[in-house]
Amino acid sequence: MTIEPLNLPAPDAVRPRRALLSVFDKKGLIPFAEGLQKYGIELVSSGGTARHLRSAGLEVEDVAEVTKAPAMLGGRVKTLHPTIHAGILARQNAKNDQEDLDLHGIQPFELVVVNLYPFTEAIKRPDINDAIAAENIDIGGPAMVRAAAKNFAYVAVVTSPDDYENILTSLDNTDGCLPISLRRQLARMAFTRTAAYDHAIAAYFGNDQEDPLPAHMSIHLSRKATLRYGENPHQNAAFYGNLEDRITKLHGKALSYNNLIDLDAALALIHEFADEGPTVAILKHTNPCGVSTAETLLLAWQQAFATDTQSPFGGIVVMNKPCSIDIAKAVGRIFTELVIAPSFDADALALLQEKKNRRIIQFKSTPSDEYQMRRVLGGLLCQTVDSSADKDLLTPVTNRKPTACELLDLRFAWRVAKHVKSNAIVYARDQRTLGIGAGQMSRIDSSEIALAKGAKSGLNFDGCVVASDAFYPFPDGLLAAADGGATAAVQPGGSVRDKEVIAAADSRGIAMVFTGKRHFRH
Repeated sequence: MTIEPLNLPAPDAVRPRRALLSVFDKKGLIPFAEGLQKYGIELVSSGGTARHLRSAGLEVEDVAEVTKAPAMLGGRVKTLHPTIHAGILARQNAKNDQEDLDLHGIQPFELVVVNLYPFTEAIKRPDINDAIAAENIDIGGPAMVRAAAKNFAYVAVVTSPDDYENILTSLDNTDGCLPISLRRQLARMAFTRTAAYDHAIAAYFGNDQEDPLPAHMSIHLSRKATLRYGENPHQNAAFYGNLEDRITKLHGKALSYNNLIDLDAALALIHEFADEGPTVAILKHTNPCGVSTAETLLLAWQQAFATDTQSPFGGIVVMNKPCSIDIAKAVGRIFTELVIAPSFDADALALLQEKKNRRIIQFKSTPSDEYQMRRVLGGLLCQTVDSSADKDLLTPVTNRKPTACELLDLRFAWRVAKHVKSNAIVYARDQRTLGIGAGQMSRIDSSEIALAKGAKSGLNFDGCVVASDAFYPFPDGLLAAADGGATAAVQPGGSVRDKEVIAAADSRGIAMVFTGKRHFRH
């Protein structure tokens, strides 16, 4: 069946004579309603909204008086009535619609003000269950919102208290009318809001699936920031989501596209060390160029910086403990784009704020995202989040087993390697990185680069350990590490030449452990 439009021209300006108000969030409602009544707009409302308005002395007609039907089912049915929806959906310059309104004694609405039950907030409750979730699913609200948005040619729909001022300003500027441009904009916002609402409900029920990945994927995020540019100056960019759930920017210019990518990588790395002693990581272009866990943050910074003294310029520093004045002084000696910590001592913050171009970020201890997504080929790749590398089992496979000290360093290097672009090689000793090789086409290249960078910094690799994010396809990579000074190695295993690699390790007295799990990072 094809529904033919009436092709009636939408009036440029609509003068509201009657408004329907039904809101859960009553913030700013009374001054807004007072502003409407100044223009002689009649107010129709229901339940708690009507009581709230009457408490301020406003004259309100109850929905039950309009429908001649009481609220039923404990309030589940109030506005779901032909008198309400015909009043919202009527095309006011359509002869047949007007005849129907006259026949049934229905008056139209030109303004509908509705916000919905807080479903997303309700399902965050620690005692959430299906019964609580179901009671917080709004039915009448979305029905009215969609009806009013569908009829935007004649009706303005308001779904957020943030829009109240805009409505009153428009009434002031247009002699009590609302222009088509505003009504159309409000309709778009209304459909966006109901789509996001339904998405949240579907996602809640989707959590019961045994499959950890949803059968259908939809994303509804609001644009929170238009960025100056994207990865390069000729690209447009914006951020969609809720940064405030994860971070607070304490100082500096607005975060750029590249800043946000680096910030995400930095937080993922430092969360690996959330329960460890003072840890500092320095990153550049999402790759760590130095990481250390030490007795103090200052020592951790010094050791992380020593891994590669060139790359940190213009990079990112992240730490797992509050930033104190001593480490702030050390970080402040070189130009750093982002300084990230769970908190900042007052004197440390004051010192770091002396550089206006330095962004200072306080992060919150939040759980990881449920999924990781990447757009490719017009579609979406989705995967579960890579688990913590610290949880991987280290199974000895060589004749010599790692010492207690080597085992600590192997776990440290393995956690860092997870956050290095593949092919990843990490040399470490005493809970600090000595050399990091990232993103090379061959594992040998990564190993050689890691050794060369450490040598350039004057570091001694004797007695270190080496971590490889994926298996050694040939013994040459492991032998190169042994030539560099490594005495123990960690890798996933799984190569058809594992026996050859193990034999090569035994021939050099290297202790090697397999994790059975790789951590590619493309």
